[in-house]
Amino acid sequence: MLATMTSHPEEQYLDAMARAWAEGSERRDRTGVGTRSLFGVTMRFDLSDGTVPLLTTKRIFWKSAVKELIWFLSGDTNIRPLVEQGVHIWTDWPLDRYRRETDEAIDRGAFEARIIADDQFAREWGDLGPVYGKQWVAWPDGKGGTINQIAQLVDGLRNNPASRRHIFTGWNVAELDRMALPPCHMTYQYHVADGRLSGILYQRSCDLGLGFGFNIFEAALLLRMLAQQCGLEPGEIVWMGADVHVYLNHEHLVAEQVARAPRPFPKLDFTRRPASIFDYRLEDVAITGYDPHPHIAAPVAV
Repeated sequence: MLATMTSHPEEQYLDAMARAWAEGSERRDRTGVGTRSLFGVTMRFDLSDGTVPLLTTKRIFWKSAVKELIWFLSGDTNIRPLVEQGVHIWTDWPLDRYRRETDEAIDRGAFEARIIADDQFAREWGDLGPVYGKQWVAWPDGKGGTINQIAQLVDGLRNNPASRRHIFTGWNVAELDRMALPPCHMTYQYHVADGRLSGILYQRSCDLGLGFGFNIFEAALLLRMLAQQCGLEPGEIVWMGADVHVYLNHEHLVAEQVARAPRPFPKLDFTRRPASIFDYRLEDVAITGYDPHPHIAAPVAV
């Protein structure tokens, strides 16, 4: 049975943000910025009516999120394909490493220009290590080969829908120390019932101010892609966050966003059915009826 709610489903998110700021445990973290943190938050979003949880209390740049998800599915771990498309969400990590290791005070624009223009520079400084995409589609099998978790997931959903093993994860303990950032949205599981596909995302760490909007939209989009590829209807996406936090320098974001009233979620459609889960393009994703409040700028903690 799908979750029923009398209030707007985005209220779950606004409530978590307000509680984290007002009641969260204040903690110092690896970034040095500090957070206010809750532990263990669950949200549910019904996708069966064609809507998608794209936050409306601030604008989410959903096209960048689509490009990021397609990049994950490609297995690439270099920022070059993203920056070539004007997506900057992964640049801060290699840029920070470059500044620390070379003492060059380069700005982001100049760094990205070099990533695009110089093959050798991109190979050396644009790679993030074995992050999400590498684990999703090329997990080392211990025998010199790799395992494509996403391909196995699609095959399982098509041929053994009642299985309780429709799972993939990015949390490869043996390779965490080589990753620019260990996976935050780390484990996904799916469930088929009455011809509908539902999913759970377990997220070990979530920045409510900047990360959640991308995370929940991409999880819902991936579920819709899987449903289309497997001939299923969408059910619901369940989000489970462990360390759910707001950064201390995001007070202005929290105050402004929780004061806004959510608007109706937009609809998501596909313009075609690609040949496989790995063949989606940005233009395949159609979002209609998205009428968000304005974007709220806030700094990223690296």
